[in-house]
Amino acid sequence: MAHSMTAFTRQHRETPWGTLSLELRSVNQRYLEPHFRLPETLRNLEPHYREKLRKAVARGKIECHLRFEQDDTAKSLTINHTRLETLAQTMEAIQRRLPQSSMPSTLALLDYPGVTASEGVDNDALHAEALALFDHAMTDFLEGRAREGERLAELIRERLTGIRAQVADVRAHLPAVLERQRQLILERLEQAKAELDPARLEAEMALLAQKSDVAEELDRLETHVDEVERQLTQKGPVGRRLDFLMQELNREANTLSSKAVVTDTTRCAVELKVLIEQMREQIQNME
Repeated sequence: MAHSMTAFTRQHRETPWGTLSLELRSVNQRYLEPHFRLPETLRNLEPHYREKLRKAVARGKIECHLRFEQDDTAKSLTINHTRLETLAQTMEAIQRRLPQSSMPSTLALLDYPGVTASEGVDNDALHAEALALFDHAMTDFLEGRAREGERLAELIRERLTGIRAQVADVRAHLPAVLERQRQLILERLEQAKAELDPARLEAEMALLAQKSDVAEELDRLETHVDEVERQLTQKGPVGRRLDFLMQELNREANTLSSKAVVTDTTRCAVELKVLIEQMREQIQNME
């Protein structure tokens, strides 16, 4: 199945410490060119992301942007009740021993080492969440490339149908085209009142027929069309192969144009070039 190089996905994941957001977007590129923007605390995930992309995607300029918005609750303080109880007992003992001494304030107690602690972020668990988010985003990203690729394939198949119709039209008119050209030459010679050498005339007619015969070009056009259709059903990247086939199709269309002896054949050759160019533009988006 053909895949497009253009796709976009945005995914979110809630964690106990905040929200992870990840964007993947890709555009046309001859080779695979990934770019990453990650928070410093998650920078070490880049090699993992890069490897997953390399295994799943062959071509395209891909931007990966990961954000982490930490919740205020993840910054909240917790009280060490055991430590606080020990401190209270110590203060009571001091009060009994030294009644004139003053007791510390509540804020002073909270500042005492070991009484409070920040919950913080579990980095290992957060990294695991970020990896899972990337896998989920990649699934949606690849599905988007596949859907877009199928739409491109449909557009290309429509043009292939048009090429087949043009080839069939030239084939149907080919005998009449050759006969018409023969009559034109005979008329011109008659008008010039030239003496006709039957043997020379037949040789000229044979040479003209050979130069005007485009059956071989039509056969190759149909062969290339068949190959394009086959490539559209293949697994893996097919863009470069299809681009090469567009060059071959265009070569045959140019030859057909150069051999055209009537306006109908010229018109068909021009239409073929238009259809081929339309396909080439779509194929530039294919992986």
